[in-house]
Amino acid sequence: MFKAICRTLPLLALLAVPAVPPAAAQEAMTGAGFDSYTRGKTLFYGLAGEIYGAERYLEGQRVVWSFLDGHCKAGRWYERGRQICFVYDDQPEPQCWSFRRSAGGLSARYENDAAAPELYEAENTGRDMVCTGPDVGV
Repeated sequence: MFKAICRTLPLLALLAVPAVPPAAAQEAMTGAGFDSYTRGKTLFYGLAGEIYGAERYLEGQRVVWSFLDGHCKAGRWYERGRQICFVYDDQPEPQCWSFRRSAGGLSARYENDAAAPELYEAENTGRDMVCTGPDVGV
């Protein structure tokens, strides 16, 4: 069910990598901390050992998400409590996550579905985020 949700919700899913156990992880990041960590970067994510997609973090809390299929979705994020919520031009329903930073990078919990697995930032994917066509959105 989570895979079906993530296919329709264009946001993070992260590559499983050795992670710090939840008890050792930091508190959920604030919006300021999340912005500081992500702004100007393109982070690649996967799920269960598979590369899943990438998100480019731009100035002004703008983002561009792609499943690495050449199609990209423009959106923005905002802080709500200790959650980071994303809305996209084609999907205005908020997708809220709690992010934690550890030695392995970001970990995220999808807050819209309590059964969703914890996800992790991927590193050294060897992939590029390419946006083609009229929906580039930056």
